[in-house]
Amino acid sequence: MTNYPIKFIPILQNKIWGGSKLKDILDKNTINDKVGESWEISGVEGNISIVENGPEKGKTLIDLIKEYKGQIVGEKIFAKFGNDFPLLIKFIDARTDLSVQLHPNDELAKQRHNSFGKTEMWFVMQADKGSKLNIGFKKDLDKREYLEYLKNGKITELLNFEEVKKGDSVFINTGKVHAIGGGVLLAEIQQTSDITYRIYDWDRVDEEGQGRELHTALALDAIDFEKKDDYKLDYKKEVNTSSEIASCEYFTTNFLPVKGSIEKDYSNLDSFVIYMCVEGKAKISIDANSESIHKGESVLIPASAGKVQIEANNAELLEVYIN
Repeated sequence: MTNYPIKFIPILQNKIWGGSKLKDILDKNTINDKVGESWEISGVEGNISIVENGPEKGKTLIDLIKEYKGQIVGEKIFAKFGNDFPLLIKFIDARTDLSVQLHPNDELAKQRHNSFGKTEMWFVMQADKGSKLNIGFKKDLDKREYLEYLKNGKITELLNFEEVKKGDSVFINTGKVHAIGGGVLLAEIQQTSDITYRIYDWDRVDEEGQGRELHTALALDAIDFEKKDDYKLDYKKEVNTSSEIASCEYFTTNFLPVKGSIEKDYSNLDSFVIYMCVEGKAKISIDANSESIHKGESVLIPASAGKVQIEANNAELLEVYIN
């Protein structure tokens, strides 16, 4: 069994709204100034992560699951998902506003796209002054009123905007309209799915003068028209302690600030663990096998690892697994 902290080659995605923070702040290897996303750990078809380090270097994430099964992801997770990896881990830089969008739930995504739905969460790593996120509507709506505002180009009048700063975190249920505002750099943890229904794109056009496709009809049955204040996530920041930020059936994410040396025991977890470094740098060790990660890097701990040692002068990690 392979038993070391596994890093993957980031899959960089150019976006019309992307910027240079993934390069300038997170040290991603690119000269492009329109990189919107770094897919850190992905099992999405066509964008499957490749191992960057150690004995398994060059293999894909799916190769590892096929070879090691529950030892890499956890026995219950393998029984449920087989060779599919259940999470997609990203860093996102929005130079300008993303489209206003939403994601279908599992049932609708399965029926229409043979895909999982997309429940997700965001953790803000940096935000320019005044930067905002759109999360949900300002008030309860029905389809008629929504379509009227959409038709008249006034949909933004219905949207709820929240100013954000470093350390803020939000949870996005399926069906909730949302958009990352320009100036925000964040970490995203989500179900493995690339199904997005775009409802408004700020009348933006590409170099050829073409607007991006909107999914008005598809979105109509998937939107949650209720105003719900269920998205803000509060969490503790106790040093050398895992404090829950979000927990749902699809993933658990904890905030783990590390100063000095700590040991984590995952013997009874039966899940892979992902560390996303959102500040500083840390050394992650399984037995005698070590790997360093710095701000903007991620590492996968196999489910069979048991105990993990973390050393850092002053680092902040997101600790992600399926409970």
